[in-house]
Order: sequence, then structure tokens, then C-alpha cells
Amino acid sequence: MSEAPTPAAPAFRPRTILALIGVGVVAFAAMAVLAAYAPDLRSGNDGRAHAMSRSAIGFAAAPILARNLGETASVSRSPPRGLAEAVVVVTPEGHERTQALDPFAEAAAVLIVMPKWAVSPDPLRRGAVRKVDVRPARDVDRLLSRYAKATRLTPGSAVTRPILRGAGGPFDPGTVLPLGPIDRLQTVTGEGWAPALVNEKGEIVLAYAVENPKILLLADPDLLNNQGLAELANARAGAAILSAASAGGERPILFDVTLNGLARGRGLGRLMLEPPWLAATLIGLAATVLMALHALARFGQPRREGRAFALGAGALVDNSADLIRMARKEAEFAPAYAGVIRRMVIRAGGGHAAQEHWLDDLARRRGVASPDEMAAEAQGAKTRDDLLGVARKLYDWKGELTRDRR
Repeated sequence: MSEAPTPAAPAFRPRTILALIGVGVVAFAAMAVLAAYAPDLRSGNDGRAHAMSRSAIGFAAAPILARNLGETASVSRSPPRGLAEAVVVVTPEGHERTQALDPFAEAAAVLIVMPKWAVSPDPLRRGAVRKVDVRPARDVDRLLSRYAKATRLTPGSAVTRPILRGAGGPFDPGTVLPLGPIDRLQTVTGEGWAPALVNEKGEIVLAYAVENPKILLLADPDLLNNQGLAELANARAGAAILSAASAGGERPILFDVTLNGLARGRGLGRLMLEPPWLAATLIGLAATVLMALHALARFGQPRREGRAFALGAGALVDNSADLIRMARKEAEFAPAYAGVIRRMVIRAGGGHAAQEHWLDDLARRRGVASPDEMAAEAQGAKTRDDLLGVARKLYDWKGELTRDRR
């Protein structure tokens, strides 16, 4: 006699399945939290020209320099609000539209540091760049059209040690700022700009808008970027520019990076993970866990699925009735139904179909309509409502003749 085959072991144990589910839930939750706080976790050290970049063309050293000199300086990643008493330093990349500077209109002063260098990422050092050439400033007119009709940036041709002199605005004519080595000093010209600092040739390095003097335009970023501040003389000139913009330290300086796409947002994911909505999120998670636990337990015997198409006489009758209902032919069955009721009454009285004359006498003695009258009324039914009316009368007629009032 052969032995019964041994059942195969399951591929996964219940504990293993539960562990996999737990790991998946934790991983999903961690991914959701990281996605919600991703903008805050970015260091900003991406090699571009903004106040969080530590590359040569970045401006990460400028806030540090300002704070060490006693200025109130910080990097702003929040949407521009409440800037009436602050000086905002913006570092556009040259492709922005005119409306990009509108959020800073209420600031006490705005220092716009124009781009200069075209660079490529350094393949050996993350966040570092390599100089390619001076970038063409093609979109400057569009960005600065609210302050000047035309703006042109002109780079120099060699490394020089220029001397900047005050020419108006925040700098007195007697101001002298000698610079260290500057590669191809960039200057600005254009109707609508007035000089604040000029070089030996009278070319404008720092300008202010004639119609809106609180708007300052620094043509050469090497006076404030990381590679420029590495030279002591350039650092002194950059500090002087920041001090003049902040009215000698009376105004806080905000180095904006929202214009560079590094704004700290308030997305839906972050909103659900911070009070007061954190409580609602935890309640939703608890409800989900309880529903999952409830779904793991099976209550009662599983219900067997029925046939798609039922068999038997009952199913045939139901299908036929549905077809009659769809065709709206119910009223045509009223005479046949009256005949069925008539035969039921004869059978209940012990008579036969050949002896129906006694049914007329019985109806006359009971004071109800004769069978022929009921048949004629059934014959006149035309609608579904007529059929229902005839069926009620036939029911009452049958009850009177058979004394069946259940």
C-alpha cells in the first residue's frame, strides 16, 4: 500500500510575510517624509551662483563676511514677505523674466548681482566648477526692463587691478576702493542707470536706478563671490558695498535664493506632517492599521461564488418574466391570468371544467361578478397599471368564492 504524498511546505512563512509588509510600510513612510522635506534637505552646493553655493562663482562666503563684520545677514529660502526694513541681495542667472524681481519691490533696498561666468561642473569635486568663458548677457534687458530701457554688460579683456571711486548714490565722490586681481572686470551701461562706483576709465561697476534709487546693480560678481572674496582687497570692496546698501548696518541683509529655485515650500505633504494637521495624519494612519488588522482575520466560512447563469425551472421563469417586462407586454397576459384564477376556483370547489355553469350560480349567490364579466375586464387591460387593477379584483373575487381570506 503506497504512502500518502507529503504536502509541500509553503514558500514563505507567515512571519516572513509580515516582516516584508512591515519593511515595506516603514520604507514607504520614510520615502513620503523625505519627499515632503526634500527642499529643506538640499544643501544648495550645486555649483551655481547663489548664496548657498560654495563653488568659485557661488556667494556662500558673502553672508559669512557680513556677519563677521557686524552686519545682520542671513540666507533666505522663504517666499519674500515683510521686507520693508531689509536689504535683499538677489543673484539672478540671466534667464529670468521681468516679473521675477517683483516680489522684492517692497524691500528697503535691492542689490542685484549680475552673472558673469560660464562654467562647467568639475568631474573630480562635487559642487566645484571649472571656468569656461564669460557668458553672454542676452536676457539682461528683459530682466531689468522695469528699471532701465536698455542695459548692457561689457566684460574687460584681461586681468587687472582696478581702483573703484565713488560717483554718487550710496557712495560719496571721495570714496576710493582699490581692488585685487579681477579677471575681465565687467561694467554696465544703459539709459536709466546712474553710476555709484566707477573704475579709472569712468565705466560703471555699481549703478543705481535713476527712477528708483533703492535698486542697486552690481555689474561684476567677483566683488562678492567666493573666488573674489579670497582676495583681501576685493573682500574690503564687497563689504563696503554691503555696508552702503544696508545704511551702515542699520538694515538686515537677506541673501535670497528663492530666485534660484531653492525656496522652502509649504507643500501638502509637509503640511500634513506638522502641527496642527499632524494629529489628523496620525489618526488616519491608526485607522489604516486597524483596518489592515481587521482584514487579516476572516469571519465565518467563505461564501462560495454562484454560477454566472442560473439553472433550473425557476431561472427559466425569471428570465422569461424579465423578457416580458423589457418588451412591456405584461398587459397581454391579463386574460390568461384570469383563466388561471377561474380554474383555481373551480378546482377549489370540487367541480370540473365541463361543469362551469355552477360557478355562475355560485357567483350570483355570493353577490360578486360572474366569471364572464371578470374575463371581459381582463380582456380590456392595456397597460401595466390596468393589469395590476385586474389582478387585485381577481384576488378579491377568488377570496369571496373560496372563502379564503388569508
